[in-house]
Amino acid sequence: MDRPRKRNPKLTRQRVLEAATEEFAEKGLSGARVDEIARRSGANKRMMYHYFGNKEDLYVAVMEAAYKKKLEAEIELELTGMDPVEGMATLIRFTWQYYLENPEFISLVNNENLLKARHIAKSDEIKVLHSPLVELIKDLLERGAKDDLFRKNVDAVQLYITIAALGYYYLSNAYTLSTIFNRDLLSQDELTKRDDHRVEVVLGYLRV
Repeated sequence: MDRPRKRNPKLTRQRVLEAATEEFAEKGLSGARVDEIARRSGANKRMMYHYFGNKEDLYVAVMEAAYKKKLEAEIELELTGMDPVEGMATLIRFTWQYYLENPEFISLVNNENLLKARHIAKSDEIKVLHSPLVELIKDLLERGAKDDLFRKNVDAVQLYITIAALGYYYLSNAYTLSTIFNRDLLSQDELTKRDDHRVEVVLGYLRV
């Protein structure tokens, strides 16, 4: 006789999060269906509600996981061990590559902005999540200024928003921009040009 399969709460929770990420990224909060998330994850709705509460709580958990995943990848860059210019260029290129490899992140953030961030505003975790990254950027800026490589008194938060925006806007609007300018902005050649352009723009601003 086959033994009953042991439950693995951690694995089930992760499968639900992954399925919910796909569903929310594709359809937004209002369009997403719990039944579809259950089907994709292989979990029943009772277990989903047990782990996450209601649909909105699951959505907040998805947003927290998405931001945390990105931050963890940024921390793994180990920028504190790099020359300031190299470290800044690494962060700029990483941000771009992350968007390319995780398009669901852009979709999730777009959807939440349409909702005026009212759901992530409920998350204490998201509010403090970016503090380590800001500190890493401050370290690069301070070391760069000390070595006369970067201008002084650069706001780390404003700089990070600029780094993100130079890639985020391009990719979130790539289809309309490609149509307007009659250029395939998602071709590999154009993506490479944009990556280089972003590095040049930010480092050009930072240089003394």
